[in-house]
Amino acid sequence: MLALGIDPGTAICGYGFVEQVDGKLIAKKFGVITTSPKARMQDRLLKIHTELDALIKNFQPQVMGIEKLFFGKNATTAIPVGQARGVVLLSAAQNNLDIVEISPNEVKLSITGYGGATKEQVIYMVTKILNLDEPPKPDDAADALAIAIAAGHEANSLARRNFLEANL
Repeated sequence: MLALGIDPGTAICGYGFVEQVDGKLIAKKFGVITTSPKARMQDRLLKIHTELDALIKNFQPQVMGIEKLFFGKNATTAIPVGQARGVVLLSAAQNNLDIVEISPNEVKLSITGYGGATKEQVIYMVTKILNLDEPPKPDDAADALAIAIAAGHEANSLARRNFLEANL
């Protein structure tokens, strides 16, 4: 199964493709889509949509993981993140991708075994799990890989549950 993880943002939108092959997880591609803060918001969102759509069409993942939107202390940053998230969900819908929405704590728990793990602990474990030579950069790409790993685990668990329910 090939899972796509997305760390949504309008300035930097992280993405990571993780595939399970013979019981091992492999990073197929990861990086970021960046937009200029000087560009109009609609142009920034269009760039995210266009580049993400091309990645989805090229790699054809079976599932997309995306962080659930939560409002922290700064609501002004939550609004653009929500806009980017909407564009990401639109790309998923247009490409008929199943979505796994996952909270940051659920990602941390899936990757490190501890929902309160630090960013450094998550990046360290992503590097080890995917057998990478060095930690993925930037942090947004590392977060996207973590989301892809967690979403892949969740999608596999759901598929197993559905299979068992259908065959019992």
